[in-house]
Amino acid sequence: QVQLVESGGGLVQPGGSLRLSCLASGSRFSLNAMGWYRQAPGKERELVARITSGGTTNYADSVKGRFTISRDNAKNTVYLQMNSLKPEDTAVYYCTNGNYYPGQGYVFGYWGQGTQVTVSS
Repeated sequence: QVQLVESGGGLVQPGGSLRLSCLASGSRFSLNAMGWYRQAPGKERELVARITSGGTTNYADSVKGRFTISRDNAKNTVYLQMNSLKPEDTAVYYCTNGNYYPGQGYVFGYWGQGTQVTVSS
């Protein structure tokens, strides 16, 4: 049973930074693709960033240049460093676990419980 536990959310002022962490258990973490998605009130869940087992990353256009996804396979943890935060980044952020298949793309199957990020003055 794969379990994903997010942490690091909170309240931050516009222009500030936060680092989210997601600890994975019950899977062969180093072989998995990992991702961060977010869902704001009244909106659909959307991609924030993804990383393959080999470290290839991709980002939503709205966060490029501000957010960085990374992974530490020794700690079974994926991170999301968020800089220059904006009020529109306010959402519940979810960690997800799956695989990347060349020609098919990412397939995610497990999700964490989410962590709230609020950007407000």
